[in-house]
Amino acid sequence: MLNALSSRAARTSAVAAVSVAAVLTAAPSASAVTKLTHAQATAKLSAAGISWTSSGGCSNRNVSTCTSFDQVNSATIDGIITLKRASGCSILITGGTETGHASGTYSHWNGYKLDISPYTCISNYITGTFPYIGLRGDGARQYKSGAGNIYARESNHWDILYYNCGGC
Repeated sequence: MLNALSSRAARTSAVAAVSVAAVLTAAPSASAVTKLTHAQATAKLSAAGISWTSSGGCSNRNVSTCTSFDQVNSATIDGIITLKRASGCSILITGGTETGHASGTYSHWNGYKLDISPYTCISNYITGTFPYIGLRGDGARQYKSGAGNIYARESNHWDILYYNCGGC
């Protein structure tokens, strides 16, 4: 009887270990994000009715007055599309992956962030839908979506950090 219990416990442990290993290997790693070219991103944005502008009238990622989407995460573009569809508001992107933004792992340059104009409709949607989570280090008021994405109200725009597409 003790032998039967031991082998059952061993089988249960083995099955649990295999199940955990399967889950761990199935989970995507941070390096597995899909990057888009500027043309791929703008095609998706246009199809969704989202506009963008560039103070320099350009899309060169290495020029700070341009608005570029080169190397943006696909989930970031899907996230802004999700925001537009959920809010029903017009969205104007003013910043993408171009140089000149703060650095860091979850940065504009690395494809996780977009800046948008703070139109009344979208500002009301963000502040009325997502809970306020406090001030960022620079004093920007922050709101967090249920998906975990962060919306920070800077002086003249919303700085949005997309960890994921927000339920796309």
